[in-house]
Amino acid sequence: MPHANLLFNCLTCKFLFLFFLAKGPVQLVLKWYLGSLMETSFLVCLMQNIKMEFTIEHTWDDLPVSHKPVTIGLKSYDGGLLMVVNAPFFNDPPAPLGEPGKPFRNLWDYEVVEAFFLNDRTEQYLEVELCPHGQHLLLLLSGKRRVWKEELPLKFEVTRMETKWEGKAHLPWNYFPPCTNKFNAFAIHGSGDQRKYEALHPVPRCELQEGQKPDFHRLEFFKELNLKRLMGEDWEQPESDIWKSHAN
Repeated sequence: MPHANLLFNCLTCKFLFLFFLAKGPVQLVLKWYLGSLMETSFLVCLMQNIKMEFTIEHTWDDLPVSHKPVTIGLKSYDGGLLMVVNAPFFNDPPAPLGEPGKPFRNLWDYEVVEAFFLNDRTEQYLEVELCPHGQHLLLLLSGKRRVWKEELPLKFEVTRMETKWEGKAHLPWNYFPPCTNKFNAFAIHGSGDQRKYEALHPVPRCELQEGQKPDFHRLEFFKELNLKRLMGEDWEQPESDIWKSHAN
């Protein structure tokens, strides 16, 4: 997207110069072309500013959370989606021992915000885990809980303050399963019997069974994610080389 804006600015300057020098029909053609460029740039800027926002207001078993809720924003960005997390910072458990900015196995045992992007027909999905201390974990799954690729590289930045944190992760389209159409998100913090599990789309109270424990892979409770709302009605999800290789 930045390259598109830069190209537009350069072309605009050149055509403005030619526009004032030109006469008659040539000026009319340049006027039409310049108008088309301005419309294209407007659409690019408009798509950059459209975003989806989700708020995690319930525990995994559909009770209200007792703190300011976690929010997750999604917007079009540089060949994929920018995922922006704003969350309270509990610092419980303490930070993982892994290097910030790198994948960390079993990150779900720490303080983390997670997002799942699903094709509900094939049960293929992308799992994204982001930690306020800078570690991350990306998993590709084909079938419920069946991981076939993990620890994918990720551009992930964290801004952490005393009581809250913000994380920005660039998720390339290559990581998304074909025909992604469902979504859920989760947040985890706390230790021992104070461990808290929260969900954007929780298990309804009427579906709970005695002794049931949190399970973020209950794909039947995921809800619709219409990416055309972000990308435009004519947009088609790019083909993924990673997922294509798995199919072969």
